[in-house]
Amino acid sequence: MQPKPTVLAFDTSAAHCAAALLLGDRVVTRVDEMAKGQAEHLMPMLEEMLAGENLTWRDLDGIGVGVGPGNFTGIRIAVSAARGLALGLGKPAIGVNGFEARALGEDLPFTATIPAPRDQSYVQAFQADDTADPAQIDQPAGLQKPAANLIAAVARIAASRLKDEAARPAPLYIRSADAAPPRDPAPVLLP
Repeated sequence: MQPKPTVLAFDTSAAHCAAALLLGDRVVTRVDEMAKGQAEHLMPMLEEMLAGENLTWRDLDGIGVGVGPGNFTGIRIAVSAARGLALGLGKPAIGVNGFEARALGEDLPFTATIPAPRDQSYVQAFQADDTADPAQIDQPAGLQKPAANLIAAVARIAASRLKDEAARPAPLYIRSADAAPPRDPAPVLLP
């Protein structure tokens, strides 16, 4: 791995397709606001970002991905894309949650807040001793950070973890999906 890695990070956990390309000390970001269609939009967007910097997929040292919390389907889109790219390229994929992205660069203690459905919020408190304590929540912060700053933070955090042996990125679901299982009986499979 290079001392200053090249990392492509992306996130589709909210009403956007966000990506950041970390090139050593420089970060190129792009955020396309969209309520749906992230699955079709993500890969062409990433290819455009790489081409804009005269890079190919093989030039990457790793992949960063926002794992949530957020939109159930959006999280699955990004995580599955990251896992597929990592497998195909033989590069590591590093999952970064939205709380970590909001806390990067903040003075500790810090409370990260993420908007949730039904006028609620997901909240995590970070202490000065590098622990996260959901029981000690002061004043929520981090709600107003622009998506471009958050995806750049995902890229930086992923780059800092490239040397670590990391597990595959996994979705961070804080609540269950709103979709209900079908009421129809399962189809009968014929031998």
